[in-house]
Amino acid sequence: MLLPYLKTGRAWLQGTRDILIMSGSRRRPHLKRPVWIIVLVSLVSIFLIGAYVYPPRSSAACYFFTSSGCTIFEQPPVIPSRELTDEETASQVVFEEILKKAPTQSKNPKIAFMFLTPGTLPFEKLWDKFFHGHEDRFSVYVHASREKPVHVSRNFVGRDIHSDKVAWGKISMVDAEKRLLAHALLDPDNQQFVLLSDSCVPLHNFDYVYNYLMFTNVSFIDCFEDPGPHGNGRYSEHMMPEVEKKYFRKASQWFSMKRQHAIIVMADSLYYRKFKLFCKPNMDGRNCYADEHYLPTLFRMIDPVGIANWSVTHVDWSEGKWHPKAYRSQDVTYELLKNITSIDENMHVTSDSKKTVTVKPCLWNGMKRPCYLFARKFYPETLDRLLFLFSNYTTV
Repeated sequence: MLLPYLKTGRAWLQGTRDILIMSGSRRRPHLKRPVWIIVLVSLVSIFLIGAYVYPPRSSAACYFFTSSGCTIFEQPPVIPSRELTDEETASQVVFEEILKKAPTQSKNPKIAFMFLTPGTLPFEKLWDKFFHGHEDRFSVYVHASREKPVHVSRNFVGRDIHSDKVAWGKISMVDAEKRLLAHALLDPDNQQFVLLSDSCVPLHNFDYVYNYLMFTNVSFIDCFEDPGPHGNGRYSEHMMPEVEKKYFRKASQWFSMKRQHAIIVMADSLYYRKFKLFCKPNMDGRNCYADEHYLPTLFRMIDPVGIANWSVTHVDWSEGKWHPKAYRSQDVTYELLKNITSIDENMHVTSDSKKTVTVKPCLWNGMKRPCYLFARKFYPETLDRLLFLFSNYTTV
């Protein structure tokens, strides 16, 4: 089970080891070392062997050991403030059982790259370069909502799934995400599930992305509390009692999640139905967009320590417009791409009058790391520039 990880992750893990340098003068040891040193070394050895054989299951231990057998849900039970409905109780039982169960054992763990696109993918040649040489470690799924794509890469041929119409800001966007997850979950080797758009490009080489996702035990789902009109202002009291306002969260749509969380999304009907009925554009004077609120709210409620609270897909909102910055060919330079890949803090800004800015480090297994594996909002005209620069900006 560990062999594929050890082969692919050796270079990555070597770069994260701390080097302990002992300084000072040495004295010749006595023939018989003190008994307490022998006892201490023995205890440490037993602890390390035990951690390897019996994977840690508490949230803190999971965060540092990142064992595939780790489950983060095992926390002290929370006493509900009210009596739960029958549906809530049933959902809670199902979610707890999913989170307690160890991930599917796989001799060949893979990442599922799920593309949500209107039609043809303009960056297939770039993704083809990214995938080259790693054909046994990934799967591709394409959901085209408007027209049948024309594929130029063999990695995308035959990877279209049954698709349906998608309307921006409506529940159909969440439906498309669930459709992609359902198809990807059919392959038991898929352990990580990445949602990408037609304007997304890779920022690192495949090995870096693979190790970043496979060697951590959290899902990279964005989640933050926004008290302003574009956050909690979209909440509807009709979601009560199952979805309380204090749990309502906002996020970027683009995620990477582990298999257990993907199964939870498939299993949920209770909370999904609340968002389907009461999170809509122009409902009760509010513009609620389900794709920005459903997943962060769901996981804030059922597994808050199991998500990273940021997305590994970069997008630039610095212009302060309704849509993020989109990159033209003249914008794409080596400096731009290296600047994006060097970002190691994530930022959230509230939509109220205070415009409160929250900046937090991107912690990968407790260590500060670059936040982003992908970036989006690149125009198709940037393909040639990206192909030319790819080998340079993805060297690490």
